[in-house]
Order: sequence, then C-alpha cells, then structure tokens
Amino acid sequence: MTPAQCRAARGLLDWSRSALAETAHVDTDSVGDFEEGVSTPRTATILALKRALEAAGVIFVDEDAQGSGVRLRKTKSFGKAAVIPLEELNAQNDE
Repeated sequence: MTPAQCRAARGLLDWSRSALAETAHVDTDSVGDFEEGVSTPRTATILALKRALEAAGVIFVDEDAQGSGVRLRKTKSFGKAAVIPLEELNAQNDE
C-alpha cells in the first residue's frame, strides 16, 4: 500500500485519519506521517492499516501500466449506508 492509496482509500470510506488509526489500532500521527511521506512506518503498521481498510471494503489495485489504485467492493453494507459503486455516483445518491 502506498501513501496515495491510503489517502484515497480513506476518501472512499469518508474516514478521517483518526478513524483509520482507531480501527487499525495505531497512532494517528503514524497515519499522517505515512500519508505525507514524512516517515515509513514499520511493516506491521502498514499491514494493520491495510487490513482495516480492506475489512471496510477497500480493494487495493496493484501497480500496472495504468498505475496503482483503490476501489470499493461492489456490494457490501457498512454501518447504516450501502456502498455505491463509483461509476454509479451521481447528484441523486450523493449524501
């Protein structure tokens, strides 16, 4: 997982850094430092962040000719709201 993928995954989930840190059981500063490229956390910390994001429905797309990225699982509910695939987002279902 790259810092950009981490930021994008949080954005897809509408999670703050502190929400990710709490879910992954890591320090909020570790999330910020990783995403900003200030430092590279231990492998265990990156894996904890990635596992938390994956458990929430994020799929990490590995590097290829188009680059790396993230997306959400197509059908999964998180809390009260269902996930809407990105290609189906529009003004009517934007909350």
